[in-house]
Amino acid sequence: MMTGTVQTSGVAWLTRATRHHLFWPVVALVALWIACGLVSPGFLDVKVVDGHLFGQLVDIARNSVTFLLLALGMCLVIATGGIDLSVGAVMAIALSVALTYIDNSGNGESTTVALTAIGLALAVAAVVGAFNGFLVAGLGIQPFIATMIILVAGRGIALAFTSGQITTTHSRPFKSIGSGFVLGIPTPVVIGAAVFAVVALVVRRTALGMLLESIGINRTASHMAGVRSRNITWLVYVIAGVLAGLAGLVYGAPTMAADANNIGQLMELNAIMAVVIGGTKLDGGKFSLAGTIVGALILTTLDRAVIIFHLPSESKDLFKAIVVIAICIAGSERLREMSGLRRVPRLPGSQDKKVEVAA
Repeated sequence: MMTGTVQTSGVAWLTRATRHHLFWPVVALVALWIACGLVSPGFLDVKVVDGHLFGQLVDIARNSVTFLLLALGMCLVIATGGIDLSVGAVMAIALSVALTYIDNSGNGESTTVALTAIGLALAVAAVVGAFNGFLVAGLGIQPFIATMIILVAGRGIALAFTSGQITTTHSRPFKSIGSGFVLGIPTPVVIGAAVFAVVALVVRRTALGMLLESIGINRTASHMAGVRSRNITWLVYVIAGVLAGLAGLVYGAPTMAADANNIGQLMELNAIMAVVIGGTKLDGGKFSLAGTIVGALILTTLDRAVIIFHLPSESKDLFKAIVVIAICIAGSERLREMSGLRRVPRLPGSQDKKVEVAA
């Protein structure tokens, strides 16, 4: 009797798990890690050397922070029914501003100079985000068109800061945000975790998350219900700009080189991909921050898997596309309905009715 109860509860738990939107992305991530571990022994090992964590999983966590920061901002924008194609260009702008300031200061080893450079870069990124928000929320331009302006012009702005050159400089305080450690944990991982915690706290412990989803579902209805949809949309683009700027600093700090033509190339597509993998709907109204983390980890693991499996670098994007398609198909609502893993809500009045048969 007890065994039957345990089996029933186990089946019920498994059914609930498979219905969760994160089930297939997590399965894909674990499968990738296991496959990489089988091909490359030691892949799953995490070592402590001189008090610091090392290992391929640690590297994946470190490298996924750039995707995560971009995807968090993109996730909030998509929740409102928008899109931000400028995040890759904002990365280049922010890094160019920071390294140009450090290079011109003549005192890159100063912590004050490094902090000022970070503040300037994030301020410029916020201004770019505010510009996007003004076009979208203020002038009513479609987000795809509005953010494409910075996508096209952003690298020109970055080249203007660097005078058309690849700016290289040296600053240990600044470099530490991309390659340092905090209590043995890579600094980028600490930054990513802190930013995620703040964003999650703000959107899940306040009404902001609900307002974002209401705007994404129906902007006009939200406005008529008293939601300040214009101000909130503007704020979301500013947040996305700041997070993209921070992603640029974390990405470029280890090399201390600002190549405005190449930094952030196609990052906007990777950010969108990470958000979609995590279960956020592209048409707005529903978003998942936890899914965004899983999406960022999957994309970073795919980059590493191409190397481990000795696949041609040219096939990396194709490899990514295949995995993403498989995850999206596995998690599609139509397939879940067909397989019985998703409950189809009944409309009022659709209950089985007794059919009256004429005598």
